[in-house]
Amino acid sequence: MKHNLFNFGEKISQYNVRVLNEREVRAAAGILFFFAVISFMLAILNGNFYMTKIFVIIFLLDFFLRLFINPKYSPSLILGRFFVRNQKPEYVGAAQKKFAWGIGFILAFVMFITIVIINTFSPLNGLICMACLLLLFFESSFGICLGCKMYNAFNKEKAKLCPGGSCETHKKEKIQKIDPRQIIVVLVFFVIIFFIVSSGIIKPGKDLRNSDNTAETTNENTSDCKVPDWAIKIGHEEQYKEHHGCN
Repeated sequence: MKHNLFNFGEKISQYNVRVLNEREVRAAAGILFFFAVISFMLAILNGNFYMTKIFVIIFLLDFFLRLFINPKYSPSLILGRFFVRNQKPEYVGAAQKKFAWGIGFILAFVMFITIVIINTFSPLNGLICMACLLLLFFESSFGICLGCKMYNAFNKEKAKLCPGGSCETHKKEKIQKIDPRQIIVVLVFFVIIFFIVSSGIIKPGKDLRNSDNTAETTNENTSDCKVPDWAIKIGHEEQYKEHHGCN
């Protein structure tokens, strides 16, 4: 068979639509999600958007190759293929993936213009970041392509060969059903966690990085526990004590 560089998806004899390997798609989504979280957290915690800009460029180029050249040459999909190379392929329809990746490309392009070119950050960028993380998380963790769900709303021809056979109507197996007792366990679990957090049972911890020197520095810091007049005047008495490790 003659190879066409710009084909989207593979032609497999037993299927009448072009397909992709869902396993490598999910692996690629997990790789992108990992680096997206790192870059966005660095931006939030340090106020440094350098890594975010790098990631946006990588994300945009990766999706450009997927959509306009061939998914075969997407770096993230190539890495995904490497990591799942020993797993049996799970074939899914390529058409709905192309639609979903088109949404990702548009989001990445907006981020590229606003953050990389204009060098600004706004609530819109924050919402787009969250949307990208949500799409990548659902794809990698649950095998749920949210963009593919939208495909059916805009196309008369419904999606075919969805992950796990979710496109087809079928009766759930016993192992797939959620028992009412399981729901109760989940609810009780979150109630307990909420109680622990809200009750104050767990106290804020001290900085353990200098715990080895705590005994040596206790006497030195005793004099620091006397709050100076200037701190009292501006109402920062408690903040001063907390900063100097005073009870």
